[in-house]
Amino acid sequence: MRVPWSLAGISAGALLIGAAWATVVRRPEPLVLGALPPVVLPHVEQAGGATTVTDTGRNAFGRAPMNMPRSRWPDFYAGKGVFDRDWSDSRLRAAVAGPFFSATGCMTCHVKDGRGQPPSSPTEAPVSLAFQLSAPDGAGPHPLYGMQLDAHAVEGQVPEGHVRVDFEETRGTFATGEPYSLVRPRYQFQGLVHGPLGDGALFSARVSPVNFGLGLLEALPEADIVARADPEDRDQDGISGRVNRVLDVETGETRLGRFGWKANQPTLRQQVAHALVADMGVTTTLYRQEQGRAAPGEPEVSQDDMDLLMIYMRLVAVPKRRDWEAPEVQRGHAVFRAIGCAACHVDTPQETGTVEGFDEVSRQVIYPYTDLLLHDLGEGLADGRPDGLATGSEWRTPPLWGIGLVEAVNRHTRFLHDGRARSLEEAVLWHGGEAAPAQARYVRLPREDRAALLAFLKSL
Repeated sequence: MRVPWSLAGISAGALLIGAAWATVVRRPEPLVLGALPPVVLPHVEQAGGATTVTDTGRNAFGRAPMNMPRSRWPDFYAGKGVFDRDWSDSRLRAAVAGPFFSATGCMTCHVKDGRGQPPSSPTEAPVSLAFQLSAPDGAGPHPLYGMQLDAHAVEGQVPEGHVRVDFEETRGTFATGEPYSLVRPRYQFQGLVHGPLGDGALFSARVSPVNFGLGLLEALPEADIVARADPEDRDQDGISGRVNRVLDVETGETRLGRFGWKANQPTLRQQVAHALVADMGVTTTLYRQEQGRAAPGEPEVSQDDMDLLMIYMRLVAVPKRRDWEAPEVQRGHAVFRAIGCAACHVDTPQETGTVEGFDEVSRQVIYPYTDLLLHDLGEGLADGRPDGLATGSEWRTPPLWGIGLVEAVNRHTRFLHDGRARSLEEAVLWHGGEAAPAQARYVRLPREDRAALLAFLKSL
């Protein structure tokens, strides 16, 4: 990967070889930030407010909030039981996954309530990497394979197909001379039982995100999110965050989207119900029809089980920051601001509203490091697939809280929507579009400031 520069900037380095010109691409000039004002924020270590938990080990992402009353414990852990359930085991429930599915339980993809990852080799089948599909014009599900390709099926049925994932490496160089490399995923759809996807068919590869802190994100006032939007870039800072407007299937109304990689779900309940039916083929009152099967008489998830599951999903707690007072981390936070990362990954405190029946997430001061808006991240990360109002190159700013514990919890360091980034640094380097100036500044930073910024991210 090379940072583009104008011909005027490299003409002095052009060499005449025979009848052809060969240009030498110059490394960008190093960016020396010098002294930066310290970032002083109240209780910044308590990322989830009073819900924040101190566990930093393998179970850091699946804890009950610290402010949850003891009387709530039975329902919380009953909801965790629904989350952990294997929906293919008919000995435990009358409801079973399928007939077509990507997984048989939430924990299959959200291991330890954490992040999924792409396969480690082309011969390994994707597990926590789903492939969402659309018709060629982007309107509605794919005419043959529906809204998601299902690589598994119940006995007597044939899976729809599978996907081979290869990676193509590109290389670049920091301004200080050190090399880096990135890998771009390449997907091959194989064994498709209904024939090829067809010319122009759209798809999007997406790994499963973390589960914690979702109730807090849902509790953020809509007006606060909308107030940060600047679709016309009126302040001319190059950042033009937009809201996604999507259908609320319970009310039939169009609402602000805030969940999912493209903010394509308006409520946490709808996000969970959609995952149940799309990933596992398990119906609820929100989605009564499975892919490839007529609508059953009764939802397969009872109302009681759905309510318990939602208690769990709303209350899974955010882990506490580590080393936030270390000089390198504090320098990294200042660098994070100085190069423009905080324009989207908002680093100032946000306050939740009042949520009836959920005092734990109400009126909390939190640090999710997101604006929950859509931003164009350029062609490098584009999937070409519209989602609601989101274009094929727009993505919701993902929260960064807990990102430094992914390796401890999930035993990997794969990031971005499709897991292509093999480290936090690669995730930064993939940013383009509105984030291209911040990415270019990162490439120009001295090694010490790059290390400081990564130390800050690892502290979150």
